[in-house]
Amino acid sequence: MQQILKGYENIEKALSEVGSKRYMLVCDTSFPFLPIKDCFHPELMFSEFTPNPLYEQVRKGVELFNEHQCDAIVAVGGGSTIDVAKCIKLYCKMDPQENYLQQEYKDSGIPLIAVPTTAGTGSESTRYAVIYFEGKKQSVTHESIIPTYAVLEPSLLKSLPLYQKKCTMLDAMCQCIESLWSVNSTDESQLYAKIGLQMIMDHWHGYIEDNSEEDAQYIMMAANYGGRAINISQTTAPHAMSYKLTSMYGLPHGHAVALCLPEVWMYMMEHPEKCIDPRGKDHLEFIFEWLGQIMQCDSAYKGLMMFRAIMFSLDMPQPQSKNREEELEILTWSVNPERLKNNPVKLDGETIHAIYDRILK
Repeated sequence: MQQILKGYENIEKALSEVGSKRYMLVCDTSFPFLPIKDCFHPELMFSEFTPNPLYEQVRKGVELFNEHQCDAIVAVGGGSTIDVAKCIKLYCKMDPQENYLQQEYKDSGIPLIAVPTTAGTGSESTRYAVIYFEGKKQSVTHESIIPTYAVLEPSLLKSLPLYQKKCTMLDAMCQCIESLWSVNSTDESQLYAKIGLQMIMDHWHGYIEDNSEEDAQYIMMAANYGGRAINISQTTAPHAMSYKLTSMYGLPHGHAVALCLPEVWMYMMEHPEKCIDPRGKDHLEFIFEWLGQIMQCDSAYKGLMMFRAIMFSLDMPQPQSKNREEELEILTWSVNPERLKNNPVKLDGETIHAIYDRILK
């Protein structure tokens, strides 16, 4: 069972409780500028990976981890950093002569402590990681890669660039919303998603506009609740449709998801008869109304309009296409059908094409 600790002073406590003597620190290029950098005294520091980490980079991390005989991993960074650390933990006991992605996943028993420096993915509390192999996105999923400890320190958000704060906050917001309507949602996941979304609605303005540390504390917790929610429910169509927008137009993940979400939301409200959630159309319509209330509105439609208003306030532009029809075809065929199975309303190719068309307009 994961423990969630608040405050950087708990890092030493976590290391002591796992009994680590020689840990690997996985961090990104922002680490030397963090106010908590002097809290760490690792056996080994690893930062040789890109924002969308490659399989080969993870392999290098595994080699170094074993070469230095480390006994634990501490990840300090954003979602990609934590994903790399998760994969090193998962692969470090596997056969190095074989492709790690093709071997059976087992718990390596290596403790992992995650210290997020952004408030977005909630990766510090999920069983998911993403790496790229031969240019293709690989989703790595296993219960054992949920970090042993998640240490939340809101002061780390203060120095983030404004656009990054917007993108990561929107990712957290979208995860909460998608988790609420996912066909895999449970009472537990919906509670996490509700709490996270309420925190974002109450504190996003102070976090973005005033750079308030108090508001940052709530946004960091909201992102963690969003992570815990999707760890149960998984994400839905907006996430599935966002990945190609990121690769084609260079949009950060949170920005891309937030462009997809209102268009998918509108289509689903207009077509409840296409509901594929076993709980039925009435359940889905109830969720939409509830979602509107959580967003401090008196109807589902006004909740959607509130999301659009927040996007407008944050000044999140749409991508600029150069060859519209060709790009629409590429986008439409890029969506993984497996990822759409979590969506409560069926989306066919024609519908996906129409949704992308609205996004590009």
